[in-house]
Amino acid sequence: MKIATFNINGVKARIGGVTDWLTESAPDVALLQEIKSVDENFPREHFEDLGYQVETHGQKGFNGVAILSKLPLEDVTRGLPGDESDEQARWIEATVIGDHTALRLCGLYLPNGNPVEDGNSEKFRYKLAWMDRLIERGRALMADEQPALMAGDYNIIPTPQDAARPEAWVGDALFHPESLAKWRSLNNLGFTEAFRARTRGPGHYSFWDYQRGAWDRNDGIRIDHFLLTPQAADTLRDCWIEKDMRGREKPSDHVPVWVDLDV
Repeated sequence: MKIATFNINGVKARIGGVTDWLTESAPDVALLQEIKSVDENFPREHFEDLGYQVETHGQKGFNGVAILSKLPLEDVTRGLPGDESDEQARWIEATVIGDHTALRLCGLYLPNGNPVEDGNSEKFRYKLAWMDRLIERGRALMADEQPALMAGDYNIIPTPQDAARPEAWVGDALFHPESLAKWRSLNNLGFTEAFRARTRGPGHYSFWDYQRGAWDRNDGIRIDHFLLTPQAADTLRDCWIEKDMRGREKPSDHVPVWVDLDV
């Protein structure tokens, strides 16, 4: 089963590129972030015509996540547990039925968190609180002892080698010591970070800013990740970044990241 996570940066603005990508690359499941659409305005029928079951958790103009699947989806839930007052659309779950077993999919768009200011800005504290809730959900997934993954735009640069210029990100919420401590706590529950399980070394990025010629200079960062439970990690065949998507016409500032699982 080939699963891709892709921050598309607006379904209305990128529908042509996303359609081409789905047609050419044909993921079995696509976890999308920043759809920037309420559920009723998402072009559901368009993607259904391409052979996908469509589940969304949308928000007008901001955020929003979706699952597109060629395989049956069951038990769809929306919203990260732990704060019923949180109205931001950043989390969606479903169980996909594979050839050999079921897999719990969790698609996420983790808050950016900037500006950090003195570490007490509302946006930065929201990011950290959201990550605490994510850790609790991760702990529950681990306790289930079933194949599961959490994937999406984490807005986390895990290590200096995941940025072309790590010095430029010092103090940023994506590379802040408090953010990275939460990331390590999440990983230390027993998750496998799929890309690093397959590929070592610097120079691998999933995001290039639109400004300052970042793409032309390969001034990127790696912030889109797959975390696998041990039961899912046992099925990992490969994980890769589809870098060439960034060079297409009217691209997102992110590119798809893929896993291939034997499920």
